[in-house]
Amino acid sequence: MSSISRTLFLPITFLGIIISSTLFTSCGEEDYDIYSSIYGVVTDYETGETLSNVSVILSPSSKTARTGTDGTFLFEELESQQYTITVQKSGYQPNRKTVTAISGETSRVDISMTKIPEN
Repeated sequence: MSSISRTLFLPITFLGIIISSTLFTSCGEEDYDIYSSIYGVVTDYETGETLSNVSVILSPSSKTARTGTDGTFLFEELESQQYTITVQKSGYQPNRKTVTAISGETSRVDISMTKIPEN
């Protein structure tokens, strides 16, 4: 090997390794969001006002949440499947809705609650 060949061998080899590693890492699979989210608002059926401090239960995951002062709730990092959301609050009839969580998407589920009549 001549001295010029030896001098160029290492830089060319190094450049080849860098190019190869860049090509292989950029050809990998894209990252996809595999989880779902479900959010919504709980309101009074008659008045339409938002209800705070409502217990929100997500089945079959058994996750629970409480609505904020604006009546909203949020469940994140859920597996894609069908869920039942049950809402409960003292003085109101419990209510439930079914929703299908889709991978990478956020589903909105608004639920109204009816007051229990006073005798």
